[in-house]
Amino acid sequence: MDIAVLVKQTVDMDQIKLNDNNEPIMDNLPLKMDILSKNAVEAAVQLKEKYGGKVTAFIFGTERSTSTMKEAYAMGVDDGTVIKGYQKSDPAVTGAILGEELKKSKYDIIVLGDQSSDSYSGLLAGILSSELGLNVITNAINIEIKDKTANVTVESESEDVTVETELPAVVSVAQEINEPRLPKVMQIMAAGKKNINIIEGKPDYKDDSRVLSDKAPESQRKKIIYEDGKGIDEIAKILKVVK
Repeated sequence: MDIAVLVKQTVDMDQIKLNDNNEPIMDNLPLKMDILSKNAVEAAVQLKEKYGGKVTAFIFGTERSTSTMKEAYAMGVDDGTVIKGYQKSDPAVTGAILGEELKKSKYDIIVLGDQSSDSYSGLLAGILSSELGLNVITNAINIEIKDKTANVTVESESEDVTVETELPAVVSVAQEINEPRLPKVMQIMAAGKKNINIIEGKPDYKDDSRVLSDKAPESQRKKIIYEDGKGIDEIAKILKVVK
């Protein structure tokens, strides 16, 4: 089975600090594989391990995205392509770029994260479905393959539902689908030696959308300090209310 997995590289959200105007400081932040992309890679590798085949990863990013591709290799991805040209989060542009590359590729299923931690739009799976003319199932927590059919369990508010679709199809996964593996040292070293296909993308960004505000919500803390064991009764009352 040929499995395509889409990976996103984002800034390390835990490293973001705010300036005096409560705006995020985005300069010189380290980059990492997005959380749900790790779940997508893990799901793709588990499918390969269970049904056989090959996993090919695609990243729409920059020349710095090779580090994330090597991380995907270490987790079990076989081949990878980095498409350069990414400038900002725009699902329509990302969908067009990845769709164009996927049309030239061989796959039975396309796996990706339900959304990314920098935009939380959740639009990419649907856009790719439209671009490629494939069925799409989102929020998957389990994937089973039989012949040319996928049975995908989807998490909903009231109950889990299993949906059947013909392959090829686009499936976006929820974080609950798995626990991404931590590669061993030897796997990380081997990943560093593997070739990465790097190509130039031609994204068509339009200046028809802009961020109006990205300020963090203000929070007011009471800043009450208890010293020398005093105030234990007060703290116990607060914890009781929180509980």
